[in-house]
Amino acid sequence: MLAVPFPYSGQVLREGIQPSEPLTNNGISLIPSFSLGDPAAFFLGKFARKRFSVEPDIRFSLQGRPWTLLFWFRYQAVDNERFSLRVGAHPALNFRTATVLDNGVEKTINSARRFLAAELAPSFKISEKIQVGAYYLTSWGFDDTSKRVNFVTLNSTLSDLDLAGRLYMVLSPQVFYLSQDALHGYYSTLTATLALRNCPVSISALFNKAIDTDILPEEDFIWSLTLTYGF
Repeated sequence: MLAVPFPYSGQVLREGIQPSEPLTNNGISLIPSFSLGDPAAFFLGKFARKRFSVEPDIRFSLQGRPWTLLFWFRYQAVDNERFSLRVGAHPALNFRTATVLDNGVEKTINSARRFLAAELAPSFKISEKIQVGAYYLTSWGFDDTSKRVNFVTLNSTLSDLDLAGRLYMVLSPQVFYLSQDALHGYYSTLTATLALRNCPVSISALFNKAIDTDILPEEDFIWSLTLTYGF
């Protein structure tokens, strides 16, 4: 299983359990313009039966501090040779550190913010190696955070690009629109993955560039390297 930690395109579900464990120098969110800014580890699981799946997405810093806890419930509504359509929803917790006074002493604590989100992911297969699609994610925040977020992408995947021997590459460029309440932004992202055939380990590089945005604070350009083990 080749795993990349961004579930944009459609995919064929297989029965069983398909977990992976990525490790990255910079934890990137489900929305690539947001990052942890520190090394992070993920656990991406998939417990599937026929068209239904439950997919936990657990991300935390290497110091053991939790970052996000997502629990996807997904359904492959359409799954044929050329076209696929996936729908899904998840509850989520996003953690951040906060400094509080406890009897006059400053302490750092983790505070959790609650979200509920839904997704729609159509995908069209042009050839064995080329796939194009779109992805829409909308979420509602219930605590001291953005109350409404919309995330829309146009994406493509160039897969199984032979390089040398067993080595091959997967390229996934995309452009996306992001809104947070009254703020808006446009971005481009490229993910490049190198892997060996019949090897569970792969390495990915992600580059995200803001095109035009008024969403602050965030960096104009972010990148990350991710080592993934699928089992």
